[in-house]
Amino acid sequence: MDLSELYEKVASRIKFLRKQQSLTQEKLAELSGISVDYLGKIEANIDKPGFRGLHKIITGLNISYSEFYKEI
Repeated sequence: MDLSELYEKVASRIKFLRKQQSLTQEKLAELSGISVDYLGKIEANIDKPGFRGLHKIITGLNISYSEFYKEI
């Protein structure tokens, strides 16, 4: 798997988990402490989250890192 494929899977996983929890982008952004614009760009695979941004999103989803990465 190359880096672009990894980012695509991360973006898809964030969107899947957000929808699974019935969260809007606005609510997840609020829970994560990031902007809605940034979250939307991550989910669309336009922006690439760094470790800090990904940590905030995983925390906002209230899941463990192992849960986040288990489908990637």
